[in-house]
Amino acid sequence: MHKFVSPVTLWFGEGSIQILIDECKRFAAKKVILFADPGVIQAGLAARVEEVLQSGGIEYSVYDQIVPEPPLAVADQAVQAVRASGADMVVAIGGGSALDLAKAAATVAENEGSIPDYLNLTGTRKLARKGLPKILIPTTSGTGSEVTDIAVFSLETTKDVITNPYLLADAAIVDPELTCSLPPRATAATGMDAFTHAVEAYISVNATTLTDSLALEAVKLISGNLRTAVWHGTNREARKNMAWGSVIAGMAFYNAGVSGVHALAYPIGGLFHVSHGESNSVLLPYVFDFIWPSCMEKVARIGQAMGVCTPRMTVREAALATIQGMRDLVADVGLPSTLDAYGIGEGDLDLLANDAIKQTRLLARSPKPYRVEDIRRIYRNALSGN
Repeated sequence: MHKFVSPVTLWFGEGSIQILIDECKRFAAKKVILFADPGVIQAGLAARVEEVLQSGGIEYSVYDQIVPEPPLAVADQAVQAVRASGADMVVAIGGGSALDLAKAAATVAENEGSIPDYLNLTGTRKLARKGLPKILIPTTSGTGSEVTDIAVFSLETTKDVITNPYLLADAAIVDPELTCSLPPRATAATGMDAFTHAVEAYISVNATTLTDSLALEAVKLISGNLRTAVWHGTNREARKNMAWGSVIAGMAFYNAGVSGVHALAYPIGGLFHVSHGESNSVLLPYVFDFIWPSCMEKVARIGQAMGVCTPRMTVREAALATIQGMRDLVADVGLPSTLDAYGIGEGDLDLLANDAIKQTRLLARSPKPYRVEDIRRIYRNALSGN
């Protein structure tokens, strides 16, 4: 028996940001707190949301105290801001950090305690109330935050999450036009994040026929459009395909789960402050180089969706070609392919491995079990490029 969950409402398409006012009215919202990170404000994207709210006569305030990979202190400030705002709805526009902060704050603000109380690894409380209605508008393609119930936070040496159905968006509005101004490096990093969601969901032990179909379509869309989106960012077709690929990859991984790449990426983000997308990207081929014998046919089908396999290849040859295809995709979008690019050295590997093995929630979904020595070897390969 399997369960599939998605946001209550999903709007997709160019210009769909205009539907925001209808969604606010559906919840009879009278006062909104708008989460928007400084970059989104500077790019003029938050102003577009404000215009829509003004057109409907909705009172609002803007909360912009948002940083990438938010630590717990920032998260708790967001909770207090929601409590003090008097708002009856939270709207967020931005990348994954802004959306994660908003949906967590909207929920925890209406419950007792603070963000650390509800963390997966160390929290001791359970959310009792759904919190305020939340509408999430992504500007990247992407983290998938708009279609998941997961909010990720940075700790001193690693990351942890709050995950609960109460964090699901009441409405997600995915307007590809909002991604066109995203710079190449951010486009590459968030695109590789979405690609990692798709491939990890596909090989997850919790995968289903439905998540498989979404994941493979996402692999096809992202691998076929990410290079164009990175280097020709105003290409609307590429941006639209990336936005949809990110959404369905998010739906796939939310239901099937991610595993080894994310588990090993969390300590890199926590210790070395590498963005989540780049942490995933740099590790992706090395993790798949470890797991492919346990899921050879599925890895080969990923390669087929990427277009890197030929009909004459054996399954084994196709699986190996897939891993090379992953390495090529990382290189083609201009992201580093080894850990030394981030200042990580041999002396850091034990600490990384010891933190990664604690991500039991993620590692349990892998088709191949991990030992701490396996994780250390993967990090070492990612350091040397082997």
